[in-house]
Amino acid sequence: MRPERTPKTLRRTTSKGLATRSRIVAAAAELMLTRGISGTTLDDIGAAATVGRSQMYHYFADKQELVRDVVRQQTDAIIAHQGPDFEDLTTWEAWQRWRDRTVADAEAGGCVGGCPLGSLGTEVAERDADTRDLVAAGFARWEQGFHDGIRTMRERGLLGPDADPAALATTVMVALQGGLLLAQVQRDVRPLAIGLDTAITSIRRHATGAGVS
Repeated sequence: MRPERTPKTLRRTTSKGLATRSRIVAAAAELMLTRGISGTTLDDIGAAATVGRSQMYHYFADKQELVRDVVRQQTDAIIAHQGPDFEDLTTWEAWQRWRDRTVADAEAGGCVGGCPLGSLGTEVAERDADTRDLVAAGFARWEQGFHDGIRTMRERGLLGPDADPAALATTVMVALQGGLLLAQVQRDVRPLAIGLDTAITSIRRHATGAGVS
């Protein structure tokens, strides 16, 4: 994976400038979620963020740099939105609450937009290797939460030694991303619910007597 490059403007911008930059990134993230990257122009973003073209180019060398900041922002937002149970997925109750929250959030949003990180990844995967690497790092950070919870459950004897935290964490992520995509195109939360239930069941198959609830 390529080392991430920090934009030069980020190192020399004032606090007021950082606030303006953040506003531009937030506006870009919202537009790109519904219109896609290719369907969102710098003029669209400038209008939404109430900044002119000259300001846009003061903070971002080009659209690609802005997209990379959107990926970073969306990753941080997604992780923060996972809720307290995501930080401690070490009980079946925590897994169930995280699952319920994820499904409820998708339903409350009308299943619109799918996964912000997944949508960005689909657009950049074959076009921009640096941004693709950023998306991959975001998914890895997200998946690490599942991995850590499963590993801790195994260490506590709730799961047997045959439980593979890496494989099971990937199973959860695949179910989550596939479920969000199907929920988006079908405008129905059931595929997401079924996918997550199936993934959690795959973890439960490794439960020991102490881990059965």
